[in-house]
Amino acid sequence: MKNTRQNMILQIISEREIETQSQLIEALSEHGVSSTQATLSRDIKDLQLVKELGSSGKYHYVVSGKFKSSDHEQRLKKIFRESVTAFNTAQNIIVIKTLPGLAPAACSALDSMHIDNLVGTIAGDDTAFLAMKDNESAESFCHEIDEML
Repeated sequence: MKNTRQNMILQIISEREIETQSQLIEALSEHGVSSTQATLSRDIKDLQLVKELGSSGKYHYVVSGKFKSSDHEQRLKKIFRESVTAFNTAQNIIVIKTLPGLAPAACSALDSMHIDNLVGTIAGDDTAFLAMKDNESAESFCHEIDEML
């Protein structure tokens, strides 16, 4: 739910100039996503949204220049280098073996990256399953994992 709401927020602010949290709550509601002001404030903080002067002369929400995927990538690389022992594909599923207890950390890092072709993750104690949209996406992401390690 949180990822869906935050992705919707990013979509909304990329499509139109949202000046206030009230406007953002209304826009979310138009897309069938309900939110409270407190939840929205946390989302704005998590997404590192800031207000920027727009072409209309009014301030609106945008993603901060500080919020870069490289921050997530560095975190993921560190987690992977320190915990992953093996990985392989099984059609569109990637199976990742980790040190005991570290599969949830690997999945959490992946989930926070909002990877386009990643459908979902499941973590056990030392094994993580990544469901990708198709076999090609799984193979491609395995190459990325190999480069991280």
